[in-house]
Amino acid sequence: MAKDSAILKSELAQTSGQLATFFVADLFFGVDVLRVQELLRFQQMTRVPQAPEVIEGLINLRGQIVTAIDMRRRLRLPPRTGDHTPMNMVVRTDDGAVSLLVDEIGDVLDMDPAAYERPPENLNPAAREIIRGVYKLKDRLLLVLDTERTVDLAVEMTA
Repeated sequence: MAKDSAILKSELAQTSGQLATFFVADLFFGVDVLRVQELLRFQQMTRVPQAPEVIEGLINLRGQIVTAIDMRRRLRLPPRTGDHTPMNMVVRTDDGAVSLLVDEIGDVLDMDPAAYERPPENLNPAAREIIRGVYKLKDRLLLVLDTERTVDLAVEMTA
């Protein structure tokens, strides 16, 4: 138990306490606000031949080429309906900027570190592999996204 508590505290020390939130299907995610570079409407993309299926394409962000990952595909969820275009949440990773294509952008929430917990065992396995932890909110779970694991497509391809 003490070891789990120490791991949770070290994970929390790596965050600002504020999470930028977004939705993918009925899942509610949060990313450390310090990792978010910007939020954009859907951008035209250049397809990448023979890229993993989770990569929607590349966007040109004021001269910076950014890979766009479709979070629905990453989470093995059904595709969006034709009339819903995704939003881009551009996050900074150790390897540079990456755009996460999400269904809807939420708010920035201040989170109480005492409410942080490990991901539940019954979480969708595709989501569980990219989640650092959860916060129990009044009406839903806020899943804390591990951006490095999310963009590590080697993890996605072996799962």
